[in-house]
Amino acid sequence: MVDYLVVGLGLAGITFCEVLEENRKTFKVISDDSQQASQVAGGLYNPVILKRFTMAWKAKQQLLDAKPFYQNLEKKLGVIIDNELPVLRKFASIEEQNLWFEASDRPDLDYFLSTKLHPNKNPAIDAPHGFGEVKYTGRIDTAALVRSYSSYLKNRDLLLEESLDFDAISITNETVSYKNQTAKNLVFACGFGLKQDPYFGYLPLNGTKGELLVIHAPEYRENNVIKSSVFTIPMENDRYLVGATYKWKDKTNLPTEESKNELLEKLTTFLKCDFEVVDHVAGIRPTVVDRRPLVGRHPEHKNLYVLNGFGSRGVMIGPYASKQLFDYIEKESELDPEMDIQRFTKKYYSK
Repeated sequence: MVDYLVVGLGLAGITFCEVLEENRKTFKVISDDSQQASQVAGGLYNPVILKRFTMAWKAKQQLLDAKPFYQNLEKKLGVIIDNELPVLRKFASIEEQNLWFEASDRPDLDYFLSTKLHPNKNPAIDAPHGFGEVKYTGRIDTAALVRSYSSYLKNRDLLLEESLDFDAISITNETVSYKNQTAKNLVFACGFGLKQDPYFGYLPLNGTKGELLVIHAPEYRENNVIKSSVFTIPMENDRYLVGATYKWKDKTNLPTEESKNELLEKLTTFLKCDFEVVDHVAGIRPTVVDRRPLVGRHPEHKNLYVLNGFGSRGVMIGPYASKQLFDYIEKESELDPEMDIQRFTKKYYSK
């Protein structure tokens, strides 16, 4: 008997397992590595929606939770995953500059938006109107996190590497059993895989395909994240992540020429040095119709829970949502109503 079975080992699964460990709860994880969104994510933690100069949902609180969370993970796993990087938003016009300065006067945004205009000093970038800087930003190396955490669990015999067989789940009022393992609770944190879930498949998880390129550009020499029509994120050895696309119809993890060409077309509007594409990856983000996470208890089975729908901001939402779910289960705290799946209960009974 363990306290929890957790299905999935992306950002949702990892952050929830960490909350369980912090609170000395026992658990096992079931994961088949079929969902690639966390491994191929850009991993940016940025509290500002740079298209409209507005704050992302509860971003300040999420960032306060996320920073110490990932710092503790680095110590525990013995890897560096948190890379603090300023985000520079390229201005397309003087009007955009003015909108930036107006936004920097708003409550909450004034903490993150620098009022100092950054002139362009990089000859490899076409940016005559300069940049605005977002402070307290960076990148979590999600691929390294998933690899390291998976190894951590394997070494402790806490990871079952297999596809979940829903027919092998047995539910009583007190326990949930899966094959020869029994737990008090089961948490589905399986990303877009939730669409195949007979318990939570009624939830409106859309899934949005995102594709990223990795380029090798020795002449770029840029140490900041540059955000224009696409972003570039510096990695090691003169490599940069370039992304990302948003496609709603294609639900495969296969990279496409169409998205590659779209990214290259946007990249070359501002990048003026030579580069080579060295990798191209894709994954399905677990996105929701109302752009809020899916967190909570099943309408009928009181020991089944869901932790999902983080979209493109999983590195920030994960620690916040996981703690909310844990407190809801163990302390009977109320969930944030904006992410509580009770908002979709009618869908369950009308299916």
